[in-house]
Amino acid sequence: MEADKRLRHYTLLLLFGVLLVYVLVQAREFLYPILMAVLFSYLLYPVGKWLETKGLPRVLANFITVVGAMAIFIGALLLLYKQLIVFLSDFPELQEEAMHNLDRLQQNIDRRFGETNPEDKHWLQAQIGNALEMSGNFLKDILMATTGTLAKLGLMPVYIFLFLYYRNKFEAFVYRQTSEARQVAIRKVIAEISQVTKHYMAGVVRVILILCVLNSTGLLLIGVDYWLLLGLISAFINFIPYFGTLIGGAVPLLYTLLVQGDPHKALLVLLFFLLVQFTENNILTPNITGSKVNINPLFTILSIIVGGMIWGLPGMFLAVPYLGMFKVYCDHHEHLQGWSYMLGTEGTEQHALTFEKIKKMFRNKR
Repeated sequence: MEADKRLRHYTLLLLFGVLLVYVLVQAREFLYPILMAVLFSYLLYPVGKWLETKGLPRVLANFITVVGAMAIFIGALLLLYKQLIVFLSDFPELQEEAMHNLDRLQQNIDRRFGETNPEDKHWLQAQIGNALEMSGNFLKDILMATTGTLAKLGLMPVYIFLFLYYRNKFEAFVYRQTSEARQVAIRKVIAEISQVTKHYMAGVVRVILILCVLNSTGLLLIGVDYWLLLGLISAFINFIPYFGTLIGGAVPLLYTLLVQGDPHKALLVLLFFLLVQFTENNILTPNITGSKVNINPLFTILSIIVGGMIWGLPGMFLAVPYLGMFKVYCDHHEHLQGWSYMLGTEGTEQHALTFEKIKKMFRNKR
């Protein structure tokens, strides 16, 4: 009897999971702008709250906050847009140059390692040509955004304004759904989720701004064409944790290797982004974003992959902060403590590589 009850429980849980994924996929266009607006509401909340403390009514404080954020965002988009316009105007010549450099690279490989199958060369050229064509079309699609995309982007400031305006109402709604005995615990959960999300979002934005300067300066010093555009793109992709620097670095690396046809500069770009990856993961993110979203790397990577499978790039960005919120919820519920432990970083402290352990290893060798 007990086994049947447990089987029924896990069957219903599996069915709920399948239905949840189905709803998330089908309602993608509706849900992800709202969930992104929630995160950016947490980011802008301190600004709106500060304006309220200066005596401004909430409506006016939130309006100024959202309009100011939109002005900064639109300014960044215009800068990127101008760079993309110049790049796309030169794209046919760049594509032709890339194919020429690929032929020259193939000839150098043939001279050094012997002739290869001609069919392999044609296949490689076809794949590179298709990839370049797809890249050009993708950039054109970004510039010629559809009405639906513009509508979703246009609704996000409205969502953010309303979330900021009705924030107390949402909190009161949660309290009304729970008994008085549980309201103290619920208040702690809400406060901790708020702190974690604000700290995470503010840290991510600071890291992106630093990387915009760092990446662009590095590419300029190396001598990469379109250094500002490539530096900004590689920085903005860092909204995706862990994979952002690697994906962002691949763009200027391939450009330098295929279009500029300079293996030495490509090697410098590779070394530069490996240094940036190390700096971002070990210095910038730990000290700026901190360990507030206390998720271990395994589940961070898995959540990013699953988020990408369900919602694409928006899902990869949303996965980590919302998984962090779920962990905070698990921290305060006894029956979910196992999930909290599994998602967190605790439990492997004795295996962590620290400076003290490294010093001890060198002392033992002496």
